[in-house]
Amino acid sequence: MNQKAFSELARWVTEAGLIGRPENELMTGFCGRIVDAGIPLARAIVILDTLHPIYEGRAFRWRCDVPEKVEILDYGRTNEGEAAESWRRSPFFHLLQSGGTEMRRRLAAGDPADFPALVEARDEGATDYLVLVQRFAAEAVIGEMDCVYSSWSSEAPYGFGEDGVAALKQLAPFLKLALKSAALARMAETLAQTYLGRDPGRRVMSGRILRGVAEKIGAVLWYSDLHGYTQISDNSPPEQIIPLLNDYAEVVVSAVHGRGGDVLKLVGDGTLAIFPADNREEACRGALAAAVRVHEDVIKLNAKRTAAGLPTSQVYLALHVGDVFYGNVGSKDRLDFTIIGPAVNEVSRILAMSRSVEQDVLLSADFAEAAGPEMRRQLVSIGRYALRGVAQPLELFTPEPDFEIS
Repeated sequence: MNQKAFSELARWVTEAGLIGRPENELMTGFCGRIVDAGIPLARAIVILDTLHPIYEGRAFRWRCDVPEKVEILDYGRTNEGEAAESWRRSPFFHLLQSGGTEMRRRLAAGDPADFPALVEARDEGATDYLVLVQRFAAEAVIGEMDCVYSSWSSEAPYGFGEDGVAALKQLAPFLKLALKSAALARMAETLAQTYLGRDPGRRVMSGRILRGVAEKIGAVLWYSDLHGYTQISDNSPPEQIIPLLNDYAEVVVSAVHGRGGDVLKLVGDGTLAIFPADNREEACRGALAAAVRVHEDVIKLNAKRTAAGLPTSQVYLALHVGDVFYGNVGSKDRLDFTIIGPAVNEVSRILAMSRSVEQDVLLSADFAEAAGPEMRRQLVSIGRYALRGVAQPLELFTPEPDFEIS
């Protein structure tokens, strides 16, 4: 590779990374330009660990026979089972443990295929195989992301040649820096949405982070809890409590998200969510549909937990409609993106009435009215009640036993 081609490729991948090109474009653009520059690249893999509640990292695979397509693989934990065994037998793990940064096997020249990945590459026609590891400084490690791994293989009769290997070793860090930048942006978005909620996460990532800045929105408010959680936590082994909360949270969060809602808070066994109410009737239908799904999924979950000899519970919930302020509240050092306003207090007080009136689903009169005439006909008034901290008594409703929603 001549100096002009080298400089152009380095400039392209740097600019592509700075303007925020997605990982697949970075990978295809880089590998295609490597081939155009005369380096006989057949396959390439770049691997980055990440910080994600489910996945440990992501791998990007490029092949010369499909140069415009990159296979993206999200992989799970590699610390146990077959995944751990496969990882320990990889050249990446060997370099990580030995402190090395590169490994080359000229397979056509008789170098050993001393790792399963090398055997597979040789059987697929590889003649030259290069592995590179770029490590991060200790203070730059985020979760499991402490380095970037890559492998590069050629199927040319004499492999990459010394000039090709030298060019890859010099240029790979440019690609990896761009991929790391894209991965960090994706990671930040994932973490914001995971811990704040989907819409609050998007708003924070778009720059809405000023303290005291909030907008007034209309919303359907959802507040749910678990029956008998205190008794369960007092009488169950501590190691069972987190799995129990996870099981029921999965049911509630999946139902809310599945009907267009957004979970804002998980407070112990409680869940606060909203359904944005640009169309209040549609938002009410979505919330009621989510409530139906929760009821159905809790039945399945409890059957599973009972069969396993684990404690079970029931979800009870309140639905309300009102205007709230939606935005940042807190100190200059610790902010929370949340909702505030009388409607938030009211939905919590409605939920607190559930045990007294022996109903698992309670709806405010405002919700019943906003739900529209079709839904309203399937709701039953259970009376007016004075709620603590609420100035006027509120009429409460619950769905009929044979309630249906299409």
